[in-house]
Amino acid sequence: MDLKVGDKIPNFKATDTNGNDFDSQSIVGHKPLVIYFYPKDNTPGCTAQACSFRDQYEDFKDLGAEVIGVSSDSVASHQEFTKHYKLPFLLLSDPDKKIKKLFGVHSQMLGLIPGRVTYVTDKNGIIQLIFDSMIATRHIPIALETVKRLVS
Repeated sequence: MDLKVGDKIPNFKATDTNGNDFDSQSIVGHKPLVIYFYPKDNTPGCTAQACSFRDQYEDFKDLGAEVIGVSSDSVASHQEFTKHYKLPFLLLSDPDKKIKKLFGVHSQMLGLIPGRVTYVTDKNGIIQLIFDSMIATRHIPIALETVKRLVS
């Protein structure tokens, strides 16, 4: 299933950074949301992306939005990544790639690299932006500008 702008974010469950069960229904439809899919913890591009989201996290929060990262890494990997880079937002573990498939995130480079896609939803859970780019740090300003437009 490939999601499109105008679609509602589907319901999904995962384990978060803290080892807790995360249910998308607890947040989707309540506030603007930035969900970004990234290839792997502790790689140069993914670290730059996570740290850029970290550095602008308060800007997203001030606008009433939440940021959530998703990769197939384990909870233990997410915990170490979060601790090392002081990430203030949740990372979700998607080891069987069910969430990635639900969203329609495709692999890059002939299937060798997991996709890097950011989704921004309005407070009703309707997708307002889908940004697909392997240039990790481009996601943050585009997501932030989209959230600003949603709340203005």
